[in-house]
Order: sequence, then structure tokens, then C-alpha cells
Amino acid sequence: MSLQTHLAELERKHRQLEEAIAQAVASPSSDTLSVVELKRKKLLLKEEIERVKLTMPKPTLH
Repeated sequence: MSLQTHLAELERKHRQLEEAIAQAVASPSSDTLSVVELKRKKLLLKEEIERVKLTMPKPTLH
């Protein structure tokens, strides 16, 4: 899997978690602990996205 593909997959998962958090917060029956867990996973994905971006080669102006 290329870094670009991996990055796209991580960003897709990040968006899905964002949507899941929004739905959980909007639901009156949502469990606070599960919302916290979703937010933790989202943060971990964000950190992984940043690590992948740092390892990607910088474009050159040739």
C-alpha cells in the first residue's frame, strides 16, 4: 500500500469517526464513555495522519 493510499484510508476513517461522534452527541441515549472512546480513537487517527504526512517525500520544484 502506498503512503498516499494509506493516508487516504486514515482520513476516511477519521471522517467516519467524526460523523459517529456527532451522531452520538446528538442522541439523548448516548453513553458519555462511548463518546469519549470515539474521540480518543479520532485523536489517535489524527496523530497517525500527521506521522504519515511527515514521512511523505516533499514535492520538488523542478
